[in-house]
Amino acid sequence: MVKKQSSMVLDMRTMFHCSIVMLFLGGLATLSFYGNYNQELVSSNIEVTLSTTTTTTTITSKSNSDTADIDTNNETNTNTNKAAQVFDHQRRLKIASPSITETCDFFSGQWVYDNKSHYPLYKEDECPFLHGDLACQTYGRKDSKYQRWRWQPHGCDFPRFDGKAVVERLKGKRLLFVGDSVNRNQWDSMMCMLYSAIPGEKKLGVGLNRTLYTFRANDYNISVDYYWAPMLVESNGDDPSNHRLDHRTIRVKSIEKHARHWVNADILVFNTYLWWRLPIIKLLKGPGSLLGGPNQVYDEIDNVRAYKMVLETWSKWVHTNIDPAKTKMFFMGLTATHSNAMDWGGKKQQTCYKEKEPVMVDGFWESGTDPKMLRILESSLSKLKAKGVNVQLLNITQLTQYRKDAHPTVHRRLWRPLSEEQKKNPQRASDCTHWCLPGVPDIWNELLLAYIFPTTESASQ
Repeated sequence: MVKKQSSMVLDMRTMFHCSIVMLFLGGLATLSFYGNYNQELVSSNIEVTLSTTTTTTTITSKSNSDTADIDTNNETNTNTNKAAQVFDHQRRLKIASPSITETCDFFSGQWVYDNKSHYPLYKEDECPFLHGDLACQTYGRKDSKYQRWRWQPHGCDFPRFDGKAVVERLKGKRLLFVGDSVNRNQWDSMMCMLYSAIPGEKKLGVGLNRTLYTFRANDYNISVDYYWAPMLVESNGDDPSNHRLDHRTIRVKSIEKHARHWVNADILVFNTYLWWRLPIIKLLKGPGSLLGGPNQVYDEIDNVRAYKMVLETWSKWVHTNIDPAKTKMFFMGLTATHSNAMDWGGKKQQTCYKEKEPVMVDGFWESGTDPKMLRILESSLSKLKAKGVNVQLLNITQLTQYRKDAHPTVHRRLWRPLSEEQKKNPQRASDCTHWCLPGVPDIWNELLLAYIFPTTESASQ
């Protein structure tokens, strides 16, 4: 009986010791797994920086001040160029709960007149850095109803602009708009939206031969920039002052001249469309001048094919140089150009001049917007997403179609005086491409901010 009890005790001790050994080995295996996993995450945290030297003109503005001081200084980024990296775009952690941007289609909706809402988001004369091309009230527009329309998605809502909250979340970040003058229009809007929300000193800098505009709030280390690259690749429109030409010439695979100035942004917002509306695009084949000359050798192709080729060049650059784990990327949809009043039942030869109401026909589409271009853009972004790079399309195309009332027309700073013929026919001299501020681009930025800082509930909730 004693021997049997001793045997049972021995067996229990053996089982106990075996359990301890198994637990110890299991713990080592778990630590090894998580150690390797974390090492993989750290090794994928690649940074691309850039070295540039610019001469910058700086306009300084302080809160509660009606004056601006102008001075000139040299700014040098001390970051150094690194070789282009190919990122492992497929390895990404999933974030749990869906945000309002995933459950709400922000781009299907209608414009609602709402003079009780918080629109306009700012006053024109309270934004000292606003370009005169967009300051419609300053240049003679009498009506202001265009400032008070609210975009209302069907069946849901999006977070409305909260300046203080946005400023806090933009601390330490560089937000960069890249593209043509419509993207500059959106940058102007964002700058004015943030201007009154950021306390302390704000500065506007202009550099890189006037291709780069920088709005800085030093106290918060916020930079909201705009880079002029109307066709993304090198083109005969690269000079922001001398580009009023009757043709478009590009180097279809040359993007680095511009793109090297984009890599250190935390948020990138691209657009390109307006400059592709001419039917023929010239592809420069040799080293000749983009502005023309006797030795220029080029191919001529249709604009749709050229647009697709340039988006392929841009996509390759994004895939190679930008890590989406570090940089959020967005591409703005096409925007309407209301230059033919017959589209909405107006008379021949008339444009958006003196229009004061949006089009209220659901699904209205004006003749100046080519849907083939939108499909090419959607396809390009879809191919990038399949490779693990998410560039979010902000498809503002339809919501801009309705707003024939929101353009500067003749109420803007003119680069040259109107001729006598233009004065007699202001319809043809009207700008029906850009947008008065405050106005429609403020809505684009509210939608953009909803994607930059996604939430799990809408403002109405």
